[in-house]
Amino acid sequence: MKLHPANFAHQYIFTGYGEGYVLINQIRYEQSLIVLPNQLIENWTALSIAELQFHHFHALITLSPEIILLGTGPKHIFPNQSLLSQVTKTGIGIEIMDTGAACRTFNILAEEGRHIAAAVLV
Repeated sequence: MKLHPANFAHQYIFTGYGEGYVLINQIRYEQSLIVLPNQLIENWTALSIAELQFHHFHALITLSPEIILLGTGPKHIFPNQSLLSQVTKTGIGIEIMDTGAACRTFNILAEEGRHIAAAVLV
């Protein structure tokens, strides 16, 4: 699916996604990554929901986003409840959704000027 955002100047946005990839500013990525409006962290070491642990969020938490959108791939899958508890104890919200929903939500919140992050499992 192609996304056509409006009013995004000088920031990272999702411009498309599909099975096994996301497009950020028209560049294709086929590995898990973290996206903030002003920063892109490639090659996120998290590869699946099953192996996701708190240490995978350490670098992201130090950036203090308002909320983390966790894109779980083609299906909406909840990670371990203990992990969610650890993340929320940092004071940062976390929302779990499939990767397509995370891409769309990120673009909407970024356009609003929110300090958000998308952690995407591709």
